[in-house]
Amino acid sequence: MVARTNAQLSPRELDTVAVPDAAGIKLLVSAVDKLGLSARAYTKILRVARTIADLEGSDAVRATHVAEAIQGRVLDRSRVSAG
Repeated sequence: MVARTNAQLSPRELDTVAVPDAAGIKLLVSAVDKLGLSARAYTKILRVARTIADLEGSDAVRATHVAEAIQGRVLDRSRVSAG
């Protein structure tokens, strides 16, 4: 298999390499529900969480990675609406 970047992965491929742990899934589901995130936002958060995990050298996507990705998304949304 040829190595590809996170951005090059299809949503199906992303689902195989960016599976959060149980706490991460719970956090992500809660964020989608409470923040009204779209399916597209969900996918972007998973991509960012996978990248954060990679930068830390972690094979697993953990709740801390998901939380950081969600935080970045929320901050990004607040800048867009404020500006």
